[in-house]
Amino acid sequence: LLSMTASPSYNFFAPTPRGIASLLAEELRQLGALEVDEQRAGVGFQGSLEVGYRACLWSRLASRVLLVLEDAPASTSDELYESVSSLRWDEHLRPTGTLAVNFNGTSPNLRHTHFGALRVKDAIVDGFRERNGTRPSVDVEAPDLRVDVHLHGVLATISIDLSGRPLHRRGYRAQPVDAPLRENLAAAVLMRGDWTQVAAGGGPLVDLMCGSGTLLIEGAWMAADRAPAMERPDLGLLRWMGHDQRLWNGLIKEARERYRQGLETLP
Repeated sequence: LLSMTASPSYNFFAPTPRGIASLLAEELRQLGALEVDEQRAGVGFQGSLEVGYRACLWSRLASRVLLVLEDAPASTSDELYESVSSLRWDEHLRPTGTLAVNFNGTSPNLRHTHFGALRVKDAIVDGFRERNGTRPSVDVEAPDLRVDVHLHGVLATISIDLSGRPLHRRGYRAQPVDAPLRENLAAAVLMRGDWTQVAAGGGPLVDLMCGSGTLLIEGAWMAADRAPAMERPDLGLLRWMGHDQRLWNGLIKEARERYRQGLETLP
């Protein structure tokens, strides 16, 4: 008899622009998310690592996908430092790696986000220095690990950013343009209009006020069943020490096959 063990379940949070959390919640359910909790500025959910990877690969609406490590005490800066120090960062980052910290939220004892980010960074690198004699360095542009800390009251939600750069940056803009429509907002507009159903029936998509083409590109990708992050080499999960490359390769292979089939039916 084969021993069957269930995949471990993780807690995730996917931030998104306000007003489209309900759409994101439904999208995540379709990707296999469980215990979906719609909030004002995002959606919390549970699932296996595969579910989190699918969210990174396929979500057209999420700004990021965060893997939640812990809700920890953080009533003071010292308590925040101790809470961060208690986590096993060597399971997520190499001693010679690079990291960046995104910190948001304030409290009566933690009034400045920059100071909060410094305390989180110090807690992580001090632990590496004590155990290994060396420490990670900071790289705000392309770190091996991006840590996200959200302070709410006397607690801090400590997470790992699996997405790296924001997911709305699909990678097809070779040059910046003036006031572009964010890609996930464009996708939300199309979803509100039931574009995928229209496309499946052979209907057209016309943008009479086209600027940089965001609505049309997003519409074409949706109609062709193209995963938004399929060709992005800079996803945060790819540098994370806990990354499952075999799982990711399987998901990418599946996405490319779906895209191949989608292009065959695209007008």
